[in-house]
Amino acid sequence: MAHYLPSPALATAAAALPLSLFAMTAAPNRPQLLIFDVNETLLDLSKLQRAINQEFKSETAFKQWFALLLQYSLVDTVTGNYHNFGQIGDAALDMLAQALGQPARPAARKKEILTLITELPPHPDIIPGLTALQQAGFRMVTLTNSPDATVQKQMAYAGLTSFFEQLLSIDTLRRYKPHPDTYHSTCQQLKVAPAQTMLVAAHGWDTAGAQLAGLQAAFISRPGQQVYPLPPRPPSPASLYSMLPASLSAKPATAHTPKPPDCPIRQLYPGSPVAFQLKTRA
Repeated sequence: MAHYLPSPALATAAAALPLSLFAMTAAPNRPQLLIFDVNETLLDLSKLQRAINQEFKSETAFKQWFALLLQYSLVDTVTGNYHNFGQIGDAALDMLAQALGQPARPAARKKEILTLITELPPHPDIIPGLTALQQAGFRMVTLTNSPDATVQKQMAYAGLTSFFEQLLSIDTLRRYKPHPDTYHSTCQQLKVAPAQTMLVAAHGWDTAGAQLAGLQAAFISRPGQQVYPLPPRPPSPASLYSMLPASLSAKPATAHTPKPPDCPIRQLYPGSPVAFQLKTRA
């Protein structure tokens, strides 16, 4: 079954949203609050990736470093031995150097590299997509593993601050996503029930954590990122378009409606027969 977006204006706005946005939720109701992850979801990490790969002369250095960053943030959460994301990122650079058989970088050089995380541009789809959601009346906040000061600098540099009601971090809670408390505390702070809240993220571990904490979740497909397949699959996935006002919602197409040429298809979930297509009318 396919649906077509009837309005050219909506088609243009919706086309700005990521082409592989999987809405992983059993609830068909429009969420009252959208929580956006920051790094890699909103912001393009390519500049930081190039810098780390060039510094360590390895095409896989950034991926190794980022994996260490996530791994040891979870170690801190499990053991209750909190260090902020910047501290763990610094330590991960030392571990990366050791793993590659290279000398540890001086503190000043590590700081220079890590500062780049505050100087990242948004992905090209983000500003048009956030604009469409903002115009549709959604409450939007960020929730990141980065410290408060870092996310403030990131959003200011990327020009995204004005889209969000609040820029939230796990820094005060001192537990990293995907711990359930990170999502629940955000819902409590914004006074919205978890079931009426949707996390939007480009990481399978983040969307899985939100789902298992009782939130709705939408996965934005970025290069190298995958949906985590083990959490329970919701029976009735819904497109992000279903969150738009009823006057802009998609209308069902008949079985004889032809597929428009060069029409992006947004598959809702692997194996799901439901897809949304864009149709521009003259």
